[in-house]
Amino acid sequence: MSSLPVRRASSPEEDSQLKLADTRKRKRMLSNRESAKRSRMKKQQHLDDLINLGAQLKTQNIQTEMKVNIITQQYHNLEKENNVMRAQVMELTDRLKSLNSILRCLQEVSGVPMDIPEIPDPLLRPWQLPCPAQPIMAAADMFQF
Repeated sequence: MSSLPVRRASSPEEDSQLKLADTRKRKRMLSNRESAKRSRMKKQQHLDDLINLGAQLKTQNIQTEMKVNIITQQYHNLEKENNVMRAQVMELTDRLKSLNSILRCLQEVSGVPMDIPEIPDPLLRPWQLPCPAQPIMAAADMFQF
């Protein structure tokens, strides 16, 4: 006894229906393969796009971080310069107060009226300097931070 299936005789109509069904099945399988191929290609393209976007974002992040570092360094440099200038303003204000005191004493002793300017408080009005025409000499490395 053999294990091969026994083929029974079929009519030409059944044969054509089997061939038609077999043809449809092959078309469907081919269509499914093409669809799966398109789906894989679309997925790969999406992955490639995401990888490119990630690389672009990393580059932008590095550039932004560099800009932040540069601006931070500029801020620290300006802060140092401001501290030097604040110290200079205080020192010059003290000098001017001393000179005005001497002028007042001289005015009292001599009896000659003198025009002694009012000294603005540099902390209350920092932009109104007592003598803006005089240059202020100082170095930025005077203070250690």
